[in-house]
Formats: sequence, C-alpha cells, structure tokens
Amino acid sequence: MSREAYPAGAGGELAIVLHSHMPYVEGFGTWPFGEEWLWEAIATSYLPLLELLDHGAAVTLSLTPVLCDQLEAPGAMKRCARFLAGIRVESHRRDLATAREQGEPGVVAALRYSAAVYEHAHERLAALGGDLLGALGRYAAWTSAATHAVLPLLATDAGLRLQLQAGIDSHRRRFGGWRGGLWLPECAHAPWLDGALAAAGVRAACVDLTDVLASDEHLRPLRSAPGPLLVPIDRATIELVWSDAGYPADAAYRDYHAFTQHRHRAWSNDGAPYDPERAGERARRDAADFVRRTRERVVGGGLAVCALDAELLGDWWHEGPLWLAAVIDEAARQGLRLARLDDALERHEPVAAPSGLPVTSWGTPRDLTTWSAPPVAQMAWAARDAELRTVGAGAGARAVRELLALQSSDWAFLVSRALAEPYGRERAAGHRAALAAALAAPGAHDPRLRNLAPDARAALPAP
Repeated sequence: MSREAYPAGAGGELAIVLHSHMPYVEGFGTWPFGEEWLWEAIATSYLPLLELLDHGAAVTLSLTPVLCDQLEAPGAMKRCARFLAGIRVESHRRDLATAREQGEPGVVAALRYSAAVYEHAHERLAALGGDLLGALGRYAAWTSAATHAVLPLLATDAGLRLQLQAGIDSHRRRFGGWRGGLWLPECAHAPWLDGALAAAGVRAACVDLTDVLASDEHLRPLRSAPGPLLVPIDRATIELVWSDAGYPADAAYRDYHAFTQHRHRAWSNDGAPYDPERAGERARRDAADFVRRTRERVVGGGLAVCALDAELLGDWWHEGPLWLAAVIDEAARQGLRLARLDDALERHEPVAAPSGLPVTSWGTPRDLTTWSAPPVAQMAWAARDAELRTVGAGAGARAVRELLALQSSDWAFLVSRALAEPYGRERAAGHRAALAAALAAPGAHDPRLRNLAPDARAALPAP
C-alpha cells in the first residue's frame, strides 16, 4: 500500500483506538473492589464490543497483557459466569422487590432492563464456551507493557526491557502476528524510551502531545530518531466523548454514580428513571454530531486518532457501545473514512518528531503527576527501590512477577483519583511485602499471583 499523504482537500480519516485494560484484580478481593470489576467490564464492555467487532467494526483494539492474563486464568470465566447468573440475578430480584413495594414503576422497568443486560451477557459468554480471550484475540492488533507500568518512571534499563518483552512475548504467544503497535501505558512517553521501543520491535505508539503541538499538527504521525512512529492522539476529537462536558453527561444517559441498594443503576443523569429508548435516540444523535465534527476536523486531510478506554464504552458510559455502532453507520453515511490505525499509518507519511519533546502522558496535567505527585510519591519511590533491589539480586521468577505486579500504574491512579484509595494502597503494600519475602526466600512458592505475567522471563538480566 502506498505511503502517500492525502492531497489537500481530499479529506482525511479517523482511527478509533480502544485501549482495553484492567489491573490484575482476578483473585484479589471482592465487591465493591476486586475481581467483580473485571466481571462487570466483561458483561458491559468487552462482550458488547465483541459483537461490534464480529460485525466488522473498523476499530483498533488494544489488549493489555495483564488483562489477557486474567481472561486466560484457569477458572476465571467460570467465576464470571456464576457472578452473572447468580449474584446479579439475586441482587436484581431484591432491588425489584423494593421498587415494587415503594410504588416506583419507572425504576421497576429500568431494573428489568438492567437484569436483561446481564442475562444476555451470560448467554453470550456461554456461547463462546467461556473463551472470551480467544474471541477478542481475533481482533487484538496492539499490545502493551506487561503490567501497565508508567515506563518513564522505571528505574533501570533492565526493568524497562522486562516490561516490554514480557508484554510482547505474551501477545505473540497468544495471538500470533503483531504489526508492532504498542500502547504506552497511560500514554506516558519520554524521548529516552524510543531506543528501547525500537529494540523491542515497536513500530508505533500513541502519545498525548496536546500541550506541545499546534492543533493541526496532531493529525500526522511523527518519526522518532530511533525509528518508532509517535502517533499523536487527537484531543479535539476525544473530548467530544471523554470530558466533563462530553456526550456521556447528557441528561438522557444512565447515571453512572446513582445506585440502588444492591448497586444497580436505575436512573438517568437528570434523575428520572432510566429509559433505554430515550437514551438510544440521544446516542444516535450524538454519533451523528461526532462524525460531522470529525469530518470537518479532517476535511483538509490528515489522521485523527480518537483513543478511548474500552471500559468507557459500556461500563462507565452504558450507551457507549450503541454510540460506537451508530458512529460506524454515520461514518459511512456522511462519507468519513474510518480505518484501523495500522492500516491508516501506511497512508500517512510521518514528519520528523520535534527535538526536545518533554515527558508527557494523558494524565492530569499531561505529565507524570498522577503517578508521582506528593500523595503517591512514596508509592513511586518504593516501586523504584524494589526494582533496583530486584535487578541487583538477579532475582528469580517469583520476585520478578511480584515486581511486575507492583509496577502497575493502577495502584497510584486509584489513590490519586480517589477512586478506590484503600484498595490501591493495600495492593501496592501487599506486592512490596511479597517481593521482599521472595527476595529473602527465592526458592519458596507463592501461588497468590495466579496467572499474572506467565511469559515473564525467569530472571531479570543484569543491568
């Protein structure tokens, strides 16, 4: 395929990248934290997304290795099925009884709808024979670092190589081919990473240069000096969806924060009982608006990369999968070219990356603050200290896997964003303690990490 840039006036294209990720919660805690987060994401995000992919949706799917570890873990999908067919059925039954007693027919209807969503998810999972990973793997184009570590915060070259190689090795083992697309965890990039990315075989990675480049400069890939393409994500497009005033905030959509007694969502953002028909109509209008605005954005050419967490669609924004399906239809109707990112990059000639790029991420405020500021500084330093001790000891498999677990970006994120601070601190402290025990008794076996990073090398190479 030709690598020609689109001529002026020919119109550009849109690449929707869905970054699918879940911290290693399988086997670590129960509701409201722990592995039920994963079961919820399966029911409300991954299974609906799979239906779109099976119907030919031209979107780019990124699966993190640590998410795949959990979907592959022995017994995990059976526990998910029991959750969907047992706990969720009973919890809906109890909430429905309460709503009937209180004379709330609108809430009753919303809960019946909610119960049907979980019933459908259970049926879909059963139809797959429990092999959700195999089904998603047919579309897994991009991979990531092994456990979603913030790569610029790692302390050693050996630790960086371990995160990259363990993640890439697991992708190749599970899915075969790989075209070199790697999702940088949290879009965290520093120029000194580019050489290691090239050595690992990375061809392209998304970066957030919102505060670095001019608006129109986000529509073209950049060629780093060591070789990998740096693909700017397009905030002008993303924030139509993912911002305080984005589409999910509309009054008609289901309120993510309002719960029944048994943690079901039965109300709209405006406080009315949830009406799926009303919300569906809103999703179709918002899809048409999104396509129109994006088409205007690329009318002169270029590539707009709309990168979203896959879990935003369905788990956080209930109508997200419906909106995405409508976007695909609207793109065809309005004449907007929708492409998978690897294919699109073959058509857009990169320009040289500017010299002196700063360290950036898609966190607030586009730097590493979310994972290194005072509220989580002790966690960040403890992880670096643990990495140095593990590398220095030439540690074995048990210690290496505990280090990888500790390096996950999610623990600091949960603390910084006050989403589940006790759980984040508990998980980080637990992995630090387990790593210390592994270094003190390297031959001992500890099964608690279950299926995390099965493709990690048995020992870290010397620094």
